[in-house]
Amino acid sequence: MSVSFIQPRTAAGGSSADSGDPQQQDWAKPAGFDALRGRVVVLTGASSGIGRATAQALASQGADVVLAARNAEALDEVAKQCNTERGSAIAVPTDVTDADAMRALRDAAIARYGHIDVWINNVGVGAVGLFDSTPIDAHRRVVESNLIGHMNGAHAVLPHFRERCRGILINMISLGGWVASPYAAAYTASKFGIRGFSESLRAELSKLPRVHVCDVYPTFVDTPGISHGANYTGRSIAPPPPVLDPRRVADAIVSLVKRPRASVYVGAPAWPGILAHAVAPDWVARIMMRLMEFSLGRADRAARTDGNLFEPSKGNAVDGGFRASPERKAVAGVAVAAVGAAVAVAWLASRRGRR
Repeated sequence: MSVSFIQPRTAAGGSSADSGDPQQQDWAKPAGFDALRGRVVVLTGASSGIGRATAQALASQGADVVLAARNAEALDEVAKQCNTERGSAIAVPTDVTDADAMRALRDAAIARYGHIDVWINNVGVGAVGLFDSTPIDAHRRVVESNLIGHMNGAHAVLPHFRERCRGILINMISLGGWVASPYAAAYTASKFGIRGFSESLRAELSKLPRVHVCDVYPTFVDTPGISHGANYTGRSIAPPPPVLDPRRVADAIVSLVKRPRASVYVGAPAWPGILAHAVAPDWVARIMMRLMEFSLGRADRAARTDGNLFEPSKGNAVDGGFRASPERKAVAGVAVAAVGAAVAVAWLASRRGRR
């Protein structure tokens, strides 16, 4: 299994490829403005946050991008921006929970560009609240959007990849695919599910060495997603620091387009969190719960909301504005230290359990 850990933003590179028809070249491409010239990429969740940053990054390097999201107006704005770059873009308003709509997205991409090289499942929604205090319809919608949405995308494009004997499927997951999050049970279930789904697909496609399934595991990212999401806690919520620049995650995705690997982890707390969970998951869960209760106890009151679960997000910015707070920057180091402490506590707990 190929695994990468993405450090702070740098220019992505790769080995040189053969000259000639882009479809006949190896996946590895040299870095540069036109490194992705001729690549056709379908990208869901493209209207804001990581998706919008990724669309811009792909188009700036010459890719032809097929953009999908529910908000048609926001999607058109992103497409217009991408079309001023070195690549091109079309907007196809799509709800990923609708399998027919995802097949129509695939067909629109092939009708416009003739084929698909890369499909990026990037949609992710959340509902924050105690499990039994959150409407069951909200839980269902989270799982439908995140897990079933990814499955709908894969089901639409994999026959095309099999026919061409090549293609890259990229699944956006998160650290939540490894470490359970209290107050986000459906989100956690969906992310654990996507991780297992990807592993199953890699096994099924193992006889097709030029068909790749890649996973991206960022830690908390500074996108509008938290503000757009459902909140049933009655308190204002924000991602814990340190939060990543969405463009850094976009760089990781672009690196997979150039050089596919099974897994890429983005953000300093990723590996410590995964290690702590592997050693002593119950201890990590208790620490996470206490941190969540502490944070909510200090937060301002806020109205309960369904957020963007059942209707498109209103904003379409790349950034969520959470990195701008000096107070959040001041405690970023404390958060990283807390993850390290969790690893140490988990290790000690495991040692005591063996005695």
